[in-house]
Amino acid sequence: MKKIVSLALALILCMGTCLAFASCGEEKADFTVGVCQLMEHESLDKATNGFIDALKAALEAEGKTVNVDVQVAGEPTLCSTVINTLTAKNVDLIMANATPALLAAANATTTIPVLGTSVTDYADTFSGNIPANVTGTSDEVPFDEQAQMMIDTLGLVAGDKVGVLYCSNESNSLIQYEAVKALFEAEGIVVEAYTFSETTELQAIVTSMADNCKAVYVPSDNTVANNDSIVGAICGEKNVPVFTSYGGAICYASLAIDYYQLGAETGKMAAEILLGKKTPADIEIATLVPAVVYNEELCTKLGIAVPEN
Repeated sequence: MKKIVSLALALILCMGTCLAFASCGEEKADFTVGVCQLMEHESLDKATNGFIDALKAALEAEGKTVNVDVQVAGEPTLCSTVINTLTAKNVDLIMANATPALLAAANATTTIPVLGTSVTDYADTFSGNIPANVTGTSDEVPFDEQAQMMIDTLGLVAGDKVGVLYCSNESNSLIQYEAVKALFEAEGIVVEAYTFSETTELQAIVTSMADNCKAVYVPSDNTVANNDSIVGAICGEKNVPVFTSYGGAICYASLAIDYYQLGAETGKMAAEILLGKKTPADIEIATLVPAVVYNEELCTKLGIAVPEN
């Protein structure tokens, strides 16, 4: 028995020594950055990936390393939980991907730098008072050009009805709805909002919209983007053209930004802040120039002529 106990103690001491050496062998990164992403869908995923790639490249160029802790909330109400986890770890910077994540981060800390991305309107989000520790990139696009693009490509005239689909829980979407509504109505085009708060309502809402509208406009709405296959299937079956503010496979055409590049710009900002070259207050909110993209397959199906240029 004594031999067995001695052997067990020796084994425990050996394991402890091995773990100690392993721990000592690990290199601690110069910085730790936390990422709170609202939910998983193509646009937000691209923004996060662009952020990480650009951040690491910029820091490596200066001989620095970074650990990036990416956490996905899943829904707006859980963003605060994710942010509290990151602040408890005392991260050096927080990247908030989408408006609910940005609000949660800004409410949780005034000392940790917070960079937003995939956020449409910072001034509106903070009622005109953007906190000193907050900056980032905006996915705002020229709504007047988007509306005109739909009018021109679809031949919309006074009396035609356009449905705008968005989640009522997303403030960014309401901003975009009000903007395009005013633009369409100036041309006599009827605009109707089709809103939902739970994804279980989406199929019925989209069906009603497709039955009653000549075309559909979808703002940069994260909840719709996460479920846009439903929108595409229903509208496609009824031959109703869909125009999205964020691009994607379901739209016949878009005037949208590259979300990977949006995230990359945010990553470059983060590197400047971490390296002590700038503070969030020194950096203006940045936007990207959108690009025109046509889905030739959908345009052919819908009888929409793609401009030669």
